[in-house]
Amino acid sequence: MRLVALVSGGIDSPVAAYKMTERGADVILLHMDNRPHTDDRCLAKAKKIAGRLSVVTGKEIQLYAADHGINQSLIKKGCDNSYQCVLCKRLMMHVAKEFALRNGCSGIVMGDSLGQVASQTLRNIRSESSGLDFPVLRPLIGLDKLEIEAIAKEIGTYDLSILPESPCGVVPQRPITEAEPHKVAYLQSLLEFDRMVINSADSAKRIQ
Repeated sequence: MRLVALVSGGIDSPVAAYKMTERGADVILLHMDNRPHTDDRCLAKAKKIAGRLSVVTGKEIQLYAADHGINQSLIKKGCDNSYQCVLCKRLMMHVAKEFALRNGCSGIVMGDSLGQVASQTLRNIRSESSGLDFPVLRPLIGLDKLEIEAIAKEIGTYDLSILPESPCGVVPQRPITEAEPHKVAYLQSLLEFDRMVINSADSAKRIQ
């Protein structure tokens, strides 16, 4: 089983990738590069996390980065600001699907933990995933933050994930928590969504 794991510089996504390697999966990491809405430290953290995952799993964990900052700018310019995070995540998942298809992967791994942040309410997860038509694995969905942090500390990614970085500069003050799929579909129609997905997938380069 070969999977693509979306990995940020945060605590959850490296743990999700690790949990799937425990189940025997070969995992490729895909980092969505959010610059200029974040700084270089986020990418540097992703590299350190990938290195640690290679050590703790005993496998070569490849890390790719794909351009995402321009997508964030286009979403902010063209859509309802409260839906920024939902549309961002929806687009990342479609990029991950395209990347997976190009690289022989049969599913996407996400670090979602139900209700932990605004983008991870059940209704938002539904809106972000609707119409994707591709397997999405969420091994942390029923864990709370303390449980996830305990695993991160055990595998040695926690101290890397809490290294300082610039927060995302396009997060809205009041992100939607109960997104409706029909509204997400409408906002998506205002964007050149398919072209944005292809451009990001085309930009993906192995960086470690």
